[in-house]
Amino acid sequence: MDEEYDVIVLGTGLKECILSGLLSVDGLKVLHMDRNDYYGGESASLNLNQLWKRFRGNDQPPAHLGSSRDYNVDMMPKFMMANGTLVRVLIHTDVTKYLYFKAVDGSYVYNKGKIHKVPATDMEALKSPLMGLFEKRRAGKFFMYVQNYEESDPKTHQGMDLTRVTTRDLISKYGLDDNTVDFIGHAVALHRDDHYLNEPALDTVMRMKLYSESVARFQGGSPYIYPLYGLGELPQAFARLSAVYGGTYMLNKPECKVEFDEEGKVRGVTSEGETAQCKKVVCDPSYLPNKVRKVGKVARAICIMSHPIPNTNDSHSVQIILPQKQLGRKSDMYVFCCSYSHNVAPKGKFIAFVSTEAETDNPQSELKPGIDVLGPVDELFFDTYDRYEPVNEPSLDNCFISTSYDATTHFESTVTDVLNMYTMITGKAVDLSVDLSAASAAEE
Repeated sequence: MDEEYDVIVLGTGLKECILSGLLSVDGLKVLHMDRNDYYGGESASLNLNQLWKRFRGNDQPPAHLGSSRDYNVDMMPKFMMANGTLVRVLIHTDVTKYLYFKAVDGSYVYNKGKIHKVPATDMEALKSPLMGLFEKRRAGKFFMYVQNYEESDPKTHQGMDLTRVTTRDLISKYGLDDNTVDFIGHAVALHRDDHYLNEPALDTVMRMKLYSESVARFQGGSPYIYPLYGLGELPQAFARLSAVYGGTYMLNKPECKVEFDEEGKVRGVTSEGETAQCKKVVCDPSYLPNKVRKVGKVARAICIMSHPIPNTNDSHSVQIILPQKQLGRKSDMYVFCCSYSHNVAPKGKFIAFVSTEAETDNPQSELKPGIDVLGPVDELFFDTYDRYEPVNEPSLDNCFISTSYDATTHFESTVTDVLNMYTMITGKAVDLSVDLSAASAAEE
């Protein structure tokens, strides 16, 4: 281990694995270590025995739930936008050859106590029970504007500069009511709060375009895809990729103490009495706790069920977003459901997650609106974890620390963090102009 590396990466969470893959592909010499004896860190994937051990303190789950190894329960479940940035990163690194994706059946939104399919195009808007007749026409016109909008073609801008016009002003031009704005902003554009209304509309329009283009990509009921066997496959795929490029992975390395020189710059990492020298360290917040601060807390429920979520057209995989306004909260709630159709549970079993940013000290009652939409559950686990973000200055200490995973059940914010870190580490942007057809969804 006593060698010199360009970068040492600590922790095999999704963010760290994607970064070590990108850096390896760039030709940097990377050493990747984890204190655990399994991949994934906070974003690990657990079988049933491991799930029981973690939440119930023993590894004896009831026999009626089926075989432990048929379960791959992701601790940070997040769907991928079919045309989204993460898929582009996966193609850019060629890690797609190790993964099989499958389209996700449904994308739904909670509105006035009911669950509705999220309309993504002008045609779907006209059919959606979310809106009355006249509102449908207005929304249809707005969707039409978004679908036709091309940043480089002023003819499609209808005289508006979306880098200046706020989202609120753009929407008011179409006369949409608050109810419609709520589902467009939170379930199509995937904003996590309402700040976007006072920001330039370009970001929201591009997010809406990404959504509808992703829906069109697989002709499915949603814009999302998910790997067969779950996200636990991703860190391992990146570990393989890194090895191809000469990177080194080491699991089960206790301590992993980051060493600094007298100027406070990182000089290496020590584990079991050996020090590997390096110029830069990339890690999750748990490896450098004195360089991060707590910024929030995520509350979540993990459920095992024997049926799809009611009112989702029997979807075997689905995301439901419960916008904050609908619940009288400050942050959205997310429901993620996956099943045996993505090989994450035995036949007939479904895994559902309900997650949100905790706003009280009673996560169980906070999560109730999300749990109520699931119908009967066989098993229910509650969990909370703190969210941290870095407070160090990477240009001074050469430590690049990821932000903890948020409550969202899609990858958009996670991959933004990764790309920002990559640019800080290397001084350049990832080339995302790739051929999207390289990641095809598995056929039935």
